[in-house]
Formats: sequence, C-alpha cells, structure tokens
Amino acid sequence: MLIVAGEVVVEAGTIEKVKAALHETEEASRKEPGCISYAFSVDVNDPTMVRIFERWNSAEDLKAHFAMPHMASFGTAVSQIQPKSMDVKVYEIDKEIPLPR
Repeated sequence: MLIVAGEVVVEAGTIEKVKAALHETEEASRKEPGCISYAFSVDVNDPTMVRIFERWNSAEDLKAHFAMPHMASFGTAVSQIQPKSMDVKVYEIDKEIPLPR
C-alpha cells in the first residue's frame, strides 16, 4: 500500500478559487481503480494550509492516477493560484496495525 501525504501553502483567500477543482478531483479520484482513500482538507487553524492524504493499493495505481484527464484539469486549476510551497511525499508500507491504546 502507498500513502501520499502532503501540505500545500497558498496565499490567504486563494483556496476559494480552487475549491471546485479540489472537489471534482476528490470525487473522480475516489472512483479510480486502486484508490482506497483520497482527501484534501484545509487546516482548521491555518486557512492557507491545504493537507493531502491518499491511500493507494500500488505504485501502478498511483502512476495511472496521474495520467487521468481530471488530473490535468486539476493541475491547471492549481497553477492559477501558484502555491507558496508544496511538500508531498509517498510512503510505501507493508502492513497496517491497530491504533496503540
């Protein structure tokens, strides 16, 4: 399984310009083969911080995701707001364990 996790910092107020694209990308991506979960969220304490969290079955599924037409539209929308910074990482994990209590 792969986990994609990231943080994108945008100028104050610009996230409103791409919320529709975020919604459309989430909806389309969640229907793709191999997508376990896919979400964007705005930090409750920092409205300029957008967090990304995705889970994919395989690297092949993630590669196919980037070739989807909705990803090109998403890239165009994001380029309009020119993020101040972006830090996105992919983690390959071999197992899932219960939350320690």
